[in-house]
Amino acid sequence: MQAQYAAFIGSVTQGDLPTEGMSALYVEMAPGNEVFRVVDIALKATEAHPGAQIVEREYGMFEVHSKNQSDVLEAGDVVLNRLGLTVNDRIRPQVVSTQVITRVDPYQAQLINRFRRGSMLVPGQTMLVLECSPAAYINYAVNEAEKKASINLIHVSSVGRFGRMWLAGSEAEIVTARDAAIRALESLEGIAA
Repeated sequence: MQAQYAAFIGSVTQGDLPTEGMSALYVEMAPGNEVFRVVDIALKATEAHPGAQIVEREYGMFEVHSKNQSDVLEAGDVVLNRLGLTVNDRIRPQVVSTQVITRVDPYQAQLINRFRRGSMLVPGQTMLVLECSPAAYINYAVNEAEKKASINLIHVSSVGRFGRMWLAGSEAEIVTARDAAIRALESLEGIAA
């Protein structure tokens, strides 16, 4: 987990708090209630710590993390084995939309700042809004964007039909972040939704 991403997740999670440098596993599934059984399986079999367990109308999502990447990889393997699946059975992420808004107006910045949980959007910055499906993949995309570009993380939403992220910075850094996020999502194998 990159610094801003870990700090953001720590501000919204109701479970164990992650910190920079930890590894995380996000699993999203339908029906949503399956998440309770699967979290139980992952926690009993590994040393990973639970950060989130969310059930909404259509999907359930959970996150586990650890200082040791091997714990997170083991949690993923245990869950897949217990469900009779492989990593190739996952749904391949799709970028649903991207928007780059240059020189954000002060009034729009104020509207966005009322909703955000991360950094503040400063008028005049360039903003990236990126959506993907399934929603949990947005966590991977934003972390990869932060690795490649000097940006400010404004907000991430990874529950529901679509995952969304809002990033801000210079136009060049936002283009770099957008490209890194899209490359990361497109690099993942899986089945078409």
